[in-house]
Amino acid sequence: MEPVAQGEAGPDLVMVPYWLGPAQAAALFDGLLHGLPWQVHRVRMFGREIDSPRRSCWIGDPDAVYRYSGVRHEPHPWPSLLLPLRERLAGETGVPFNSVLANLYRDGRDSMGWHSDDEPELGERPLIASLSLGATRRFVLRHRRDPSRKHTLQLPDGSLLLMRGDTQAQWRHALPRTARPIGPRINLTFRRIGPA
Repeated sequence: MEPVAQGEAGPDLVMVPYWLGPAQAAALFDGLLHGLPWQVHRVRMFGREIDSPRRSCWIGDPDAVYRYSGVRHEPHPWPSLLLPLRERLAGETGVPFNSVLANLYRDGRDSMGWHSDDEPELGERPLIASLSLGATRRFVLRHRRDPSRKHTLQLPDGSLLLMRGDTQAQWRHALPRTARPIGPRINLTFRRIGPA
């Protein structure tokens, strides 16, 4: 696993383009698309609650409770098809992930706004392992104090992106909308949740 950018030059990232092969990625995408209890979460923006522009499912160990945008999320149990990925990631990263956020982007209108995964439950320097399935989408990062410092990555089917070190403390990231005709995408962000 080779770093994409790190240190003063950029966020501490590692990109593995073909972490899952095409057949395995396609089978996982189909199983998750039809097998997860997808929900529309409400998020607080500018003092009011709105529907998030994507479908989500919070999965994890029973104690992996997560607060996001003022809402407490109780985890759904691990589906069997994600357990081998959890074990493989733990073996490759040394992190015993106890949760994963699944996001479904149905087309280019679904998106994720600027944010950092910096909730107290994640710890000071969390490792976030982000697996992309389905359509390739553009992923952007910008520095918190100097928004002119940006990085853009294309996240193709089966790719794994590790965000580590001070990335969440120093950078924000987003998955912007696109007007291009684009198919659905599922993103899995594996995390280690601890006490808040």
